[in-house]
Amino acid sequence: MRSTGDGSATGGPYPTRGALARATEPGAAGTAPAGDPEPEEIGYRGPTACAATGITYRQLDYWARTGLVEPSVRPAYGSGTQRLYSFRDVVVLKIVKRLLDTGVSLQNIRTAVRHLRSVGPAELARMTLMSDGATVYECASPAEVVDLLQGGQGVFGIAVGVVWRDVEASLSELHGERVDTGETLVGHNPADELARRRNRAV
Repeated sequence: MRSTGDGSATGGPYPTRGALARATEPGAAGTAPAGDPEPEEIGYRGPTACAATGITYRQLDYWARTGLVEPSVRPAYGSGTQRLYSFRDVVVLKIVKRLLDTGVSLQNIRTAVRHLRSVGPAELARMTLMSDGATVYECASPAEVVDLLQGGQGVFGIAVGVVWRDVEASLSELHGERVDTGETLVGHNPADELARRRNRAV
């Protein structure tokens, strides 16, 4: 079990307890068919990110301007430019909303976001976040969730893999954009490429 920071959320080193279990990366290594964009080549505009996560554009804009969740594909620069968020950015946005809805402070959320950004896709997809409203903990196994609950600390939990699938489902009905050409991908689902890559890797 890991704590994403104590009540004071100093933003210092991320303390660890216990080992992380191994899991298969959601997009197992493989090569997508020629002509199909890789997931990292696809961005989502602000309104799409809002629709997929249930946040307002004002929240999205504020979080980007204050550095809480910045778009990793393309930031806004100058008049008329559009921010582009990656699929992973959208997952983090939805997690931030859930943490805020349960009363976690922005200071502690910033610490949690730094950790979410630092781990690989496989670790992120299997992660469970628990919080007592002050501290956010990462639990890497069901046993750690039980330990936290028995200790009277855990009040709510977020299974990141569930959020990941929710975002995939939402984005499958929305539009993505190719980063290289700006082409609009209608009803684009990032899972399509991931599934193709998995199949080709088998």
